[in-house]
Amino acid sequence: MRPVLTGNHVQDPPALHARAMDNLRFIRDTMERAGSFTAVPGWGGVLMGLTVLAAAPIAASQQTAAAWLAVWLAEAVIAVAISTGAIARKAKIGGTSLFDAPARKFVLSLSPPLVAGALLTVVLYRAGLVDQLPGVWLLLYGTGVVAGGAFSVRIVPVMGICFMLLGTLALFGPVGWGDWCMALGFGVLHVIFGALIAVRYGG
Repeated sequence: MRPVLTGNHVQDPPALHARAMDNLRFIRDTMERAGSFTAVPGWGGVLMGLTVLAAAPIAASQQTAAAWLAVWLAEAVIAVAISTGAIARKAKIGGTSLFDAPARKFVLSLSPPLVAGALLTVVLYRAGLVDQLPGVWLLLYGTGVVAGGAFSVRIVPVMGICFMLLGTLALFGPVGWGDWCMALGFGVLHVIFGALIAVRYGG
């Protein structure tokens, strides 16, 4: 293949190809971010995961189902507060609105499985099936993240699938695995994927 003359310089065609591919990759990433909800919290997710890892042994040590549930519900409130603050902060730094189309689609896709999880929590607790809650929570949270991730960056649906797999394991595995699966899912997965999101997509 002959070199291409550009003025007084000789430029190798493969170098042009590599530069063009870099430009295309940059354009693709820019378009993806423009049409996606990018305020998914990275470091906020890490912090959420750490609080779950702290709560898991406390929940596992409780002697009654009511006390166990109270620990996890308190942790859920803390996680929601952290994620809400982190999302708002990241959106402000990135100059994006929480009321634009990608954000609305993300929330509308994420919310139904979470509402279903809240309702099933009441039903299963009343039925004395508290041991099934970790699997239900993980599976429905993962379902919501996969659905919302369709309007977010590519790594988010992958995280959701991991949650769904852990939820399935918690539902069909031994009863004693519930708190461990909660720690691995809401704890470890949030830390890992939160760090990846923070590095790849900022904060």
